[in-house]
Amino acid sequence: MNASEVLRIVDAIHRDKNIDKEIVFEGIEAALISAAKKHYGEEADIAVSIDRENGSIAASCNGEELDAEETVGRIGAQTAKQVMIQKIREAERDALFEEYSELIGEMVSGVIQRYEGGAATVTLSNVEAILPRSEQIPGESHHVNERVRTTVFEVRKSGSRIKVILSRARPQLVQRLFEQEIPEIIDGIIEVRAMSREPGYRSKVAVSSSDQRVDCVGACVGVRGNRIKNIVDELSGERIDIVRWDDNLEILIPNALQPAEVEQVILCKMLGRAIVLVREDQLSLAIGRRGQNVRLASKLSGWDIEIMTQDELAESIDRAVQGFSSLDGLEVELAERLVEEGFLSYDDLSIIEPDALIEMGGLSAEQVDTIVEQAEARAEEAEAAATKARKEKREQDRLKAIEAEHAATEEAAAEAAAAEAATVEESESEETTTEEANSENSSTEETTEENNEVTSTDESQDESPATAEAADAGETVKPSDSEAE
Repeated sequence: MNASEVLRIVDAIHRDKNIDKEIVFEGIEAALISAAKKHYGEEADIAVSIDRENGSIAASCNGEELDAEETVGRIGAQTAKQVMIQKIREAERDALFEEYSELIGEMVSGVIQRYEGGAATVTLSNVEAILPRSEQIPGESHHVNERVRTTVFEVRKSGSRIKVILSRARPQLVQRLFEQEIPEIIDGIIEVRAMSREPGYRSKVAVSSSDQRVDCVGACVGVRGNRIKNIVDELSGERIDIVRWDDNLEILIPNALQPAEVEQVILCKMLGRAIVLVREDQLSLAIGRRGQNVRLASKLSGWDIEIMTQDELAESIDRAVQGFSSLDGLEVELAERLVEEGFLSYDDLSIIEPDALIEMGGLSAEQVDTIVEQAEARAEEAEAAATKARKEKREQDRLKAIEAEHAATEEAAAEAAAAEAATVEESESEETTTEEANSENSSTEETTEENNEVTSTDESQDESPATAEAADAGETVKPSDSEAE
């Protein structure tokens, strides 16, 4: 191994594997040292250095300089090769790890190589990645050789390789698709300020525009909805709500709860909660199916949103004031102030900051501790009562389901019995019809026989008078010539 060959090997590995040259030089030096110790002994003090400019090798053993050609010849090529391969793989793994660690949250495109057990193996440019079922859009299916767009979710080292986990269920995919389909976002005119997503069902994206002449919502929707349609198609029909961002929460929260109409927003800053008042006919629309709309709006705004009607809020206030006033050491005036700050339950009161309660009511630390302990105890009682009520309701629902099942079974049995009775009646009717038909046939045959007998009798009676008349006339009846013959 001469100097020029060393440089050639280092350069080839650097270009092919995208590994820094210094790492390759260090790997070769480590390989030579490891192999030399197998020859001179593990306790030998071996030092090997390679000149980075000309590739010449300098080696020493226990302070004595070794001839380069002799060193390379003696150390055992196979051992050096194995160590080099290991070092190169580790260096390649580290390079890939750094490359894909920088791509976390970014969108990548690949081809599905295998699809087994719900998990897909996706071939990227220089590595095979995993798209697990948990990171796929619910209800979505893939097939081999399909090209998919995903985001890099996680990268970790696994032995001499790296494991890249992809995702199609994270909000970053929606953001990257917006950046790809809407040029104004890349140009910086429109900015995606917040995003919340429930993959496969619904997403909310809050956008703002730095140019008053550009409508941020209209630009994201596109002409006849062509821009948003491309994103929705990529996400397998997932519904996307584009919300106009506003720094004022009293404007942002109603925007986030669209299409529901909001009457008033009450901000409870101590709890980080917003009480949103809506009309009765808008209540289910604001909450959404299984609470989806209000849940996504809460994630988008960063505030806990509670939807109420005016009547529900008034009832909650009265109940809270009455309940707080019943606590030892808590006056009605303080209870009303707590309600004004948004504390509407014992659970809310149990998590209040002691300093805030001291400042609001002019209480001592001992009084505050007593009040909080009482609130915690009553909150636990309320939770236990609610749990019991839920269990009773589930039991009632179960009994109702059993009764309905029994009723359905009995109804089915009754229908089956009725059908069987109808079948028996029909068969009996058919037998009766058959017997009547047989009896009619017998009557017809008897009538036919009687008619035949009557006919024979009539013929014999017709011939007898002629013969008698001839006898009375004294004529002899002679046969004709043909009859005689």
